[in-house]
Amino acid sequence: MSDHDHSHEHPAAAEHGTNSGGWLRPAVFGVSDGLVSNAALVLGVAAGQASGHIVLLAGVSGLLAGAFSMAAGEWVSVLAERESFELELRREAEHIRRYPDEESAHMRRILRDAGLPADLTDHLVAELRERPEANLDFHARVELGIDPTNLSSPAVAATSSFLAFALGAAVPLLPWLQASTDLAVELSIGLSALALFSVGALLARFTGRHPAWSGARQLLIGSAAAGVTTVIGAWIGA
Repeated sequence: MSDHDHSHEHPAAAEHGTNSGGWLRPAVFGVSDGLVSNAALVLGVAAGQASGHIVLLAGVSGLLAGAFSMAAGEWVSVLAERESFELELRREAEHIRRYPDEESAHMRRILRDAGLPADLTDHLVAELRERPEANLDFHARVELGIDPTNLSSPAVAATSSFLAFALGAAVPLLPWLQASTDLAVELSIGLSALALFSVGALLARFTGRHPAWSGARQLLIGSAAAGVTTVIGAWIGA
């Protein structure tokens, strides 16, 4: 078998794989945001002696408002970033077209500063000049730090943010669909606590912390937020 056939067994590859994140990282953080914010909202409103219908209405409103807000913010942020990258790519393409010698000399300096020998850098730069698309791609990656083939999609980012937030925000809301007020409060607290710990444990994948420690920290943060809103809700509803 080739080395590539065993890449999944290589220790270094496995260690890098645990930090890759990809779509999972923003999804986990989106779920966490929805869970903490709506648990605090639902329990705060419930503590104000509101009826189950009012609590459910507040929770659904919080879910939708938060999810749309997250989606809109992510859309604007990713779109601005993408447009900025596309502008940089157009500028770089124009520079390569108008000033090929200067751009080639600049790339040689970058590669030599990175420790590559002069003969190799000269050969590489000469080969790239014969391939315009590859040349722009290489300049974008090395000089600008941009991967032209992997620009983020605003639509995908907005949709994933909406769904992730909504998923987290739905957890403390589920018991209010059927249960009586007292039971709904208890179930909402229990489900939220379990979900908070689980999300925190999953976040350990990206932080290197022990899952139990990360889960406990997330539970503490969420409990503190819910505790504050519960006290305020009880005070206002008294």
